[in-house]
Amino acid sequence: MADSHAFEWTCEELERTTNLGKLEARGTVRLTLKKAGLDARSVDPAQMHVVVQRALADELRTRGVGDPERVCDQLAEGLGNLSSPALGGDSPEDVFRRLGG
Repeated sequence: MADSHAFEWTCEELERTTNLGKLEARGTVRLTLKKAGLDARSVDPAQMHVVVQRALADELRTRGVGDPERVCDQLAEGLGNLSSPALGGDSPEDVFRRLGG
């Protein structure tokens, strides 16, 4: 099963806008999703939006990305423009709950 559009888009933007290479960007996003209890194959734009806003900046900071909050704000804005397929799954509130919010 292929990775979700939200995952692919986030990784591509992260690679494009930071000093992270393709594998490092994908690994960082996968790790962040795993910590939130989500999977790259099924994460939708709304779920990814929450993860980007709540957890990705810390992972980016660890990897030496400059101004991770700005990067996350830009990613979150772009994710807001992605259409979300009508699939079942976790609501953004469920993701927040897992992230301790």
